[in-house]
Amino acid sequence: MSPAPTVPLAAALARGPLVLDGGLSNQLAAQGCDLSDALWSARLLADDPGQIEQAHAAYVRAGAQVLITSSYQATFEGFARRGLGRPQAAELLRRSVELARSAAEKEAPGKDVWVAASVGPYGAFLADGSEYRGRYGLSVAELERFHRPRIEALAEAEPDVLALETVPDMEEAEALLRAVAGCGVPVWLSYSVAGERTRAGQPLQEAFALAAGNDQVIAVGVNCCTPADAVGAVRTAAEAARKPVVVYPNSGEEWDAAARSWTGRPAFSADFTADRVTTWCAAGARLLGGCCRVGPGDIAALARALDAGPE
Repeated sequence: MSPAPTVPLAAALARGPLVLDGGLSNQLAAQGCDLSDALWSARLLADDPGQIEQAHAAYVRAGAQVLITSSYQATFEGFARRGLGRPQAAELLRRSVELARSAAEKEAPGKDVWVAASVGPYGAFLADGSEYRGRYGLSVAELERFHRPRIEALAEAEPDVLALETVPDMEEAEALLRAVAGCGVPVWLSYSVAGERTRAGQPLQEAFALAAGNDQVIAVGVNCCTPADAVGAVRTAAEAARKPVVVYPNSGEEWDAAARSWTGRPAFSADFTADRVTTWCAAGARLLGGCCRVGPGDIAALARALDAGPE
């Protein structure tokens, strides 16, 4: 495996903001990949891993300093539905980290590029849009049991951080924080939000406060939401958790789960002007990037906006 960065991510965040990548699935689609399978981009870990490395490489060239792996929808249960046993599934989870490391080393040799192993919500495994609702009818203990095995497999690959991302409600956040305890890898906790609440309807102040005082959590924030919803969440996250903030919204379009298509117009590039980025950084944002429908061109614009901000 390619070497890890020389500086821990938490230390790098203390120095200043870093650029995250954008949506992996839209870049894979742009490369001609078919993502209609229930495993989504995770299918390519087995069927065409080179495409995943190529997508990571596109974001490194665009200026991304942190790459999020293709494991968002990768679970032991999901791979079992495809006839893959646990050893094979564990290897694919580890491969997701290796592909990101390899892309970073090839595209930015000698530079620090951090790898965040994606841990998506339980709803991503269901592949029915329920990650935008939460409240699955499972207890915190049941959700912890679901998440722990793949967290352990991802941790074995030694990512720089685990991205507990697109979390729709506080109960799943609690389960995830329990599941990562003792794994030896720092984490960030990122909710999917609507307005000033989680997708399940809890106040963001309470949701972010779950991470306060937890030294394993190096950043809190939001992703997979509209750029407009992300604005207020940055300040709330910083105030409630007293930690660096991670923010990576969607393009501004909205996903219609019934029609399985995107609606609306993209607003990402217009929102990530130098002035906006400066304001977000002043409020506590230290990891800035994009989620669904945000591509390498958008991330390049974000990287330029960060460069244009004050030192």
